[in-house]
Amino acid sequence: MALSAGTRRTVACVLVGLGAALLVAALMIPTYTVSKVAKTPLDLEITTIAESQPDEESLVLDSKSLTSGDGPAVVDENVPLISQRFVTVEEPSDADVMTLQAGSTLRRTDVQGDTGLLTANIDRVTISRTTGMPVDEEPNGSIAVTVDKDGSVMEPVQHTGIGYRFPIGTEKKTYPYFDINVRKSFDANFIEETEINSTKVYRFQMIAPPTSTWDVVKAPANRLTLPASKWGVDERDDTPVTMTRYYTNVRDLWVEPETGTVIKGGESIHLYYARAADKPEVTALKSHIVFDEATVESQLAIAEENTDKLSLFGRIVPIVFGVLGVIALLAGLFLGLRGGSAPAHASPRGTRPTPGPAADDTAATRWDGDDTPTTQFTSGDDTPTTQFPRGDYDGPTEQIDTNKRP
Repeated sequence: MALSAGTRRTVACVLVGLGAALLVAALMIPTYTVSKVAKTPLDLEITTIAESQPDEESLVLDSKSLTSGDGPAVVDENVPLISQRFVTVEEPSDADVMTLQAGSTLRRTDVQGDTGLLTANIDRVTISRTTGMPVDEEPNGSIAVTVDKDGSVMEPVQHTGIGYRFPIGTEKKTYPYFDINVRKSFDANFIEETEINSTKVYRFQMIAPPTSTWDVVKAPANRLTLPASKWGVDERDDTPVTMTRYYTNVRDLWVEPETGTVIKGGESIHLYYARAADKPEVTALKSHIVFDEATVESQLAIAEENTDKLSLFGRIVPIVFGVLGVIALLAGLFLGLRGGSAPAHASPRGTRPTPGPAADDTAATRWDGDDTPTTQFTSGDDTPTTQFPRGDYDGPTEQIDTNKRP
């Protein structure tokens, strides 16, 4: 059924308006909606597991040998280690910031129970959900390395670099990375672009130079005074020798750049006792610890989920809206222009015309066979004439000579 001219104009206006709205939405979604979506989710809950590499050196000081026995301190070799970290989102968290809490442990798996625990800490920091950087408040975080009867003792600590998330849209540049072991930030330099399981990642490397842990936390284990024979400096000398525990680390991070997710991490950590930072004397811990395969797969899944969300609002939805907008706009313009003038309709058969002849027209009358007169109008300017029949079109028409007498 054909649409009337008024209906066509209405539909055309609706289509043009819809098309324009869809095109505006296609332009606005990447700049406005994506900025709302491109944030670290508040339901973040991540467990990472890293293990020492079986084909590399892994040394751990037997702490009992420091305080018992007659011989020097014993350093165990080929010690299997496992590092576990559980990250959750805590308050305060809102549309712009989030507070991450990470509980970490490092233990040796060749002994049972708590005797295998080497280090444990809880780190809490409030960060931007887009940049991953700590908020500009003081303090913006806290760290616990000791416990009392009430539980972990949280000490206020000012975080100065990223730690658990890289920025949304990570770039190939240097970022400050916060090391909770010495509570300082060191440069995480971009090394290369590579792939992990067909996913593009950026590799960064952070090097923490030898740093006194005694200067960080005045814990008894960070500075010890023992006989020289116990340190192994001189087997027959019992002169007290004070040594400080130093920390150094080479940390590698493989980051999915769109979401800032750390897909894989590795640490070549070295803790040692020495009288000078540049002259290690007794190893406390030395090992290369790397995310296991299950953790890498889990991190890849998290990155893929967030990447799909960014792709949906950043590319797919704008393209769909843009195509639909162009189609609606063109359809509206076509319908509007096509319906601008309505075609003339011929008079139905058998309908008597209402207008009379013009003033300059002449009329001639013919008689049909059924005595119904037919009037023919002829324009004065010799233009073609139109014959308007009176009566039934279907009856035969015969011209009668009026001058003929019966």
